[in-house]
Amino acid sequence: MQRKYRLILRLSALLLMVASPGAHARGYASTGKCGIYPRLAITSPSGTCVGLIADDAHGLRFPRRVLEIEPGRIWVLDMGNWMPQVGQLIELRLPPDAATPANANTTARAVEARVLLSKLNYPSGMARGPDGKIYIGEADKIWRAAVPSLGQTPQPELLASGLPADGAHLLKELAFAPDGSLYVNMGSATDACRGEDQKQAVPCPERSAAMPRAAVWRMVLQAGKQPVKEFKPFASGLRNSMALAVMPDGPAAGTVWQGENNIDYRDPRQPPEELNLLRAGADYGWPYCTGARQNAQGYEKRFDCSKTEAPHMLWPAHVTPLQMLATPVGSAFGGQLLVAWHGQRADGQRLVGLARDDKGRPSGKPIQWLSKWDARPGLRPGGRPTGMDIDHAGRLLVVEDFNRSLLILMSEAGRAPRPG
Repeated sequence: MQRKYRLILRLSALLLMVASPGAHARGYASTGKCGIYPRLAITSPSGTCVGLIADDAHGLRFPRRVLEIEPGRIWVLDMGNWMPQVGQLIELRLPPDAATPANANTTARAVEARVLLSKLNYPSGMARGPDGKIYIGEADKIWRAAVPSLGQTPQPELLASGLPADGAHLLKELAFAPDGSLYVNMGSATDACRGEDQKQAVPCPERSAAMPRAAVWRMVLQAGKQPVKEFKPFASGLRNSMALAVMPDGPAAGTVWQGENNIDYRDPRQPPEELNLLRAGADYGWPYCTGARQNAQGYEKRFDCSKTEAPHMLWPAHVTPLQMLATPVGSAFGGQLLVAWHGQRADGQRLVGLARDDKGRPSGKPIQWLSKWDARPGLRPGGRPTGMDIDHAGRLLVVEDFNRSLLILMSEAGRAPRPG
């Protein structure tokens, strides 16, 4: 089974390289100006616009995460493709907001790019720690580095190594809690715990391995020569937690939230994706259960799903949440939980927000921040958002992997967008 997944990953990488475009992000055409950047035909709330900051002219090949280091200084974590040891950490230097607009079809003249680190192994997680350092998750390791001066290279400090780096879900996501704890995705090796013999075992061996998978782990950090005090599973039964967030404030401050990429069925309407409130020691059902504690295909009458935690909320099938960002109550996004829905089906290809209820928990109907992002030849490709960050002015930065782009959502006046 693992050989099959590795073959699929390599074929995907070859297809990406063959399909490489020449001059700008895949399929985008400018429709005017959004601030100083080319304007894109992506639907956003009234009074806002979406601009193209950077693309493959700046070396973006498969960007997964974005982080503003300081005003005008952006780090992009780029996986390269689905091959090992080809990832990069790229620094972009943005022009002042009052600069002369870039060429209508590319931002190459306005934005400078520099590769800070290369040969990274499937880099996919990036977060700023309470110590001000930047934490990076590669498939097999987690490290951190102080932000260097301009023109200097980050110096990685290894925190954990030997992490599972094979199978279907090898990527690591990182999310900090207000108390300084770091939560880490340790995704399952398979889609539904199907072995080489195509049988689905109970119990699933992945969950009881020496380093259990299909789990979210918690790292406790400390000062001194041994920076990692504790690193162990926090919650289990989670297929792939590339969408992880911790509420920064409000009544639910410190609560951990996970967007579940559920088992793949042929039915385009099943199973639903999930938003889960994670509790220490709790079991969320993978591979035995999906959705509202229903037995997964192959596990009918073989496991009691009532013993598992119920989802906080269900989302449409196959929307594929790839990052969540819990915004502070006082921010431009009003405390919403922002979610990048990366899936290619009609319900995906968008970026949504969930308002918090009086208990501080995500609730209600998703608020559409970026939508109607389907492919229109000659105008735009289908949306493939993978990562987000909010810049110093409250504007939303968004990266797309397959489209090789860094976008910005802002008001028409160049300031922060306002919640809908």
